[in-house]
Amino acid sequence: MNGTNGSEEIEQIRARAAADGVEFIYAMFVEMHGKPCAKLVPISALDGLMTDGAGFAGFAAGPLGQDPSSPDMLAIPDPGSYTQLPWQPNVAAMQCDPTVEGELWPYAPRVILGRALEALATRNLVMKTGVEAEYSLVSRRDDGTITVADERDIDELPCYDAKGLTRMLPHLTAVSKNMDAMGWGNYANDHEDASGQFEQNWQYADAMTTADRLILFRLMIHTMAQRDGRWATFMPKPFSDKTGNGLHAHISLWTGDTDEALFPAGDTDAVGLGLSEMAYQFAAGLIAHAPALVGVACPIVNSYKRMGVGAPTSGATWAPAYAAFGGNNRTQMIRVPEPDRIEVRLGDGAANPYLMFAAMLACGLDGIDNQMDVGEPNTANLFTLSADEVAARGIVTLPPTLLHAAENLATDEVLAAGLGETPTGPYSRYMAQVKRDEFMAHHHEVSASEIDRYLTLF
Repeated sequence: MNGTNGSEEIEQIRARAAADGVEFIYAMFVEMHGKPCAKLVPISALDGLMTDGAGFAGFAAGPLGQDPSSPDMLAIPDPGSYTQLPWQPNVAAMQCDPTVEGELWPYAPRVILGRALEALATRNLVMKTGVEAEYSLVSRRDDGTITVADERDIDELPCYDAKGLTRMLPHLTAVSKNMDAMGWGNYANDHEDASGQFEQNWQYADAMTTADRLILFRLMIHTMAQRDGRWATFMPKPFSDKTGNGLHAHISLWTGDTDEALFPAGDTDAVGLGLSEMAYQFAAGLIAHAPALVGVACPIVNSYKRMGVGAPTSGATWAPAYAAFGGNNRTQMIRVPEPDRIEVRLGDGAANPYLMFAAMLACGLDGIDNQMDVGEPNTANLFTLSADEVAARGIVTLPPTLLHAAENLATDEVLAAGLGETPTGPYSRYMAQVKRDEFMAHHHEVSASEIDRYLTLF
């Protein structure tokens, strides 16, 4: 994260590219929404790319704190992120840290996470994460509407369906082989709860590596679906009558010097789920800041159409509606699947992983620093309790819309500190304003459902 690359690093990349037969480099970064932005750079121009970076007009890429009068943004590649793309083997990707006038740009999500992880390292701590990235394969009709790409995928309960899995074997096996070729360690591929919905898993790693890989995973899925004549979407709720796409995050802290896992309980366990006091405090911080954290983890209008309460069958939801914690219980925000980590079920397919991990880290560390008490684990099926029953247990209901979440994000001081300062103030407030504007733009559109409901009612 120093914004420069030396001659030794350049030669190492040149040698790797030559050995791999790579002719071009994607110099990549993401903006607030997680959209992958890139320039295709020939290997013959590697020296300039590694030394000076790839130039971009930042305002044209997305929300990056720039306008047309702003200086160019120069994206400096991180050599450690070099990855040959198996689906396009003459191309490798490198994730970049954007700079402006020689300084790392504080509006860039990867820079935000990098700084958060550097601060964590001063505590001799490392954050490791894994993600469950769900997506849908769809076809698009001439009128712009979408349908499930596999016309035979019509079972009432398609989750884990072997027939649906088999029909998509060419796609799923190709993705699996690509992940293994990139060294990610694919260990499962399954048909998820909705028709046309899939999840493919790879091994956990440090938070930056996992975030970088998720960005490439999304690019890979979109590219391969297009080649097969389909569309892929990670949209949180592409169909109103089907389960949406989540991004569950598995989180743990480790020592920086000895690589010791700090979330297993060892000889003491105050709550009974096999976790350490540090892990429970981390979870408590996430619960305490959930009403604001959701604005980062569920960052678009469509996110809040996925969240809700209902039985976990296809057409309902696996998304949490309440900021609750407990054991192996999928109706709450934080689940403990094994006594070595926590699963934060808040995020969805629209989440920017760099921002989400930085925000979750800030909330969790606040729980540790203030020795927060996570309380008794929830064992109830929250989907079956009334709102009054949930409130009586002291469980907070998550915000119902992006606007509510953005207002919470704008006033949360822990997230303001955790996401860092920009020349115009905390990044969290900049993001909150972008999200307010996004909500209002959606709110001012007249939808087809409004016409159907109200046209002749009055």
